[in-house]
Amino acid sequence: MSGAAPEAPEAGAVRIDEATRADLPAIVGILARETMFGVRDSADPADLPDYERAFDAIAADPRATLYVARLDGRVVGTFQLVFFRALLRHGTLLAHAEAVQVDPEMRGRGVGRAMMDFAIAEARRRGAGSLQLASNKQRLDAHRFYERAGFEKRLDGFKIDLSGH
Repeated sequence: MSGAAPEAPEAGAVRIDEATRADLPAIVGILARETMFGVRDSADPADLPDYERAFDAIAADPRATLYVARLDGRVVGTFQLVFFRALLRHGTLLAHAEAVQVDPEMRGRGVGRAMMDFAIAEARRRGAGSLQLASNKQRLDAHRFYERAGFEKRLDGFKIDLSGH
């Protein structure tokens, strides 16, 4: 260690950090603002224990990490990376990005690009053979963004809702 203090990020620079419990209200606030498919998340403080339990489970799982994007110290985006081993491709390690969300007021400022650049670099650093994500077919702006970030649209996904909601 050199003993030098870490450099402060430049004003206006997006910084990606591992999320902390203190970030939860901001993260949930971003998730709750995504209402394209109805209200699925809630920023109501009464619901925070649900998110705290989920955060604790994610934090305890060595295969999963929840991240936040900060702009001038404020949480403006979030995503989760999950790594898992598959038998295909000779047992390759795969990475999956989940719950990729940017505060709607901050879109177009490079936040999403910084998050995806970080996710790609982290997947490479950990030795993943690929990084994949799923995006609802109706989110055409998101699809264009992911393609500009280097992702190829090559999969058809299928989903069944088991929550009973």
